[in-house]
Formats: sequence, C-alpha cells, structure tokens
Amino acid sequence: MARKIIIDTDPGQDDAVAILLALASPELDVLGITCVAGNVPLALTSRNARVVCELAGRTEVPIFAGCDRPLERKLVTAEYVHGKTGLDGIALPEPEMALQERHAVDFLIETLRSEPAGSVTLCPLGPLTNIATALQRAPDIAARISEIVLMGGAYFEVGNTTPAAEFNIHVDPQAAEIVFRSGVPLVVMPLDVTHKALTTRARVEAFRNLGTPVGHAVASWTDFFERFDMAKYGSEGAPLHDPCVIAYLLKPDLFTGRHINVEIETTSELTMGMTVADWWRVTDRAPNAMFMGDVDAAGFYALLTERLARL
Repeated sequence: MARKIIIDTDPGQDDAVAILLALASPELDVLGITCVAGNVPLALTSRNARVVCELAGRTEVPIFAGCDRPLERKLVTAEYVHGKTGLDGIALPEPEMALQERHAVDFLIETLRSEPAGSVTLCPLGPLTNIATALQRAPDIAARISEIVLMGGAYFEVGNTTPAAEFNIHVDPQAAEIVFRSGVPLVVMPLDVTHKALTTRARVEAFRNLGTPVGHAVASWTDFFERFDMAKYGSEGAPLHDPCVIAYLLKPDLFTGRHINVEIETTSELTMGMTVADWWRVTDRAPNAMFMGDVDAAGFYALLTERLARL
C-alpha cells in the first residue's frame, strides 16, 4: 500500500527535483502539494509547483497556495541562488492547471482530520510556516501525523544563510520552533547530509542522458543552481537538498543519523534560526528528532536517476 504524503514546498530547483522523485515513485501517494513563500514569493512557488506537475504529466495532483510570509518576521527570499523565477535554467511553459481554491493550511488540517490517524506523512521542503500555522490552528492534528520528514537546519555545516542558520529555518524560526516542539515524530535532513549529496558532471549528465523532457529539465536546473554553490564552497558540485527527504521515504537505509534533541534559536539576532542539535547528548533535554548526519551519495543519485527515468 502506498504511503500517503503531503509535500509542503517553495520550489526552487531542488524542490522541483524532490517533487518529480515523489511523483515517479509508486510507493508514495501524493495527496497534495502545499506551497509556501521561501526561495521566492508565494505567487512564484505556487506557479512553480504547477509547472513541475505538468512537466511530470501529473495534473491531477491538487496544489494549494499557503502562507505568503513568516509568522513574525519579514520574508527573506533566495533569488540569488534560484534565479528570479525560482526555477531558472530552462524555459518551461506557463502552467495551465489551476490552483485549488482552498488555502494550504485548511487542506492540511482537513486532510489530517479525515484520513486515518497516523496514515499521513508531511514532507516540508521549505520554511515551516504552513505546518506551524496548521498546528497552531488545530492542535488535534499533531497526534494524527505519522511523521514529519523535513529538509532544514544544520549542525556541523553551520549556516548557509547566516553564519549560524540554514535558509529554511532562518526564514521562519518561530514556525520551526512550533514544529520541533510539537511532539510529532521528526526526521531532519540538515546541510550536514545534503552537502554530502553533491552533483558531479557525471551525475548531471546521467540526468541529461535520460533523453526525456524531465531529464533535460533536471540537468538544466542543476547546471543553473550549482554555479552558486560551487563558487561559494569551492566544491565540485552543488547539494540537491530537498530530494533527500523523498529518498529517505523510499530507501531510509541510505541515511544514518542520531535521535537527539534539537532546539531552534528564536531570540538572538546573531544566531537566529540556528538548529541547536545536541549531537553529543551533552544535555538532559529529551530527544525530539532523528537528525541525519550522513548519506550514501552514490546510492542516492542512482535512486534519483532510476526513478526520474520513469517520468
């Protein structure tokens, strides 16, 4: 039986690859895609999600626009990484499929209340504003969520947006705090993992050599956004952050980590949005997250290429 998931996202080239991986995998039943402001503003993230579903030929997947700003802070975006549309790199047609009329938060609450308890996994790939808003408005849903598998945070890799904070958590630290304190089982894919899943020329060309519209799009997207990270980190390629979330659902043994306590910094401007991960278990704070530390990068890219070939 396919695992029911909701993807909460701010596409983003790496978000787009994660959505494609999910849509290509029969083990996963994508109940809907909820969009949030993050990499680019909400109007573009909700456009980009539809572009990706049309590219995959999956126009039946419902897409919902959600929160257009963080809970308490001004929106910070990342056009400098993802380009002005968020999906720069290849020209794709404007989407024809419609956005759903319901707000993403309403969809999250109603779906979690109507599906059997413990049957839906949430997969946030961007700032956690939609998820936190749903938990605040409907505290009863926390007990109904199977688990939340998210991309965000960092510990050994520290920050990619400030010296201390990773982008998704930095954009809405207050939302992240609500999610990390919700009691819902959490699996976290931090930069510590995603920076070990770097594109290489061979890996990008493997996407291109699929010879399909999806393969060309993924190769073009990775070509575009890897330039930024290669210049910044001096690395051979760029991390494909968000597909790690979907890969974990498909092949959890690709990843290793520790069940530890993770707190979110929300008071210090210096370290705002830092994920304070008790990796060495030096406090007596109760563990609240499976915080991943390593990935089998070759296995990850093999899975990604094999699945994308199906679209």
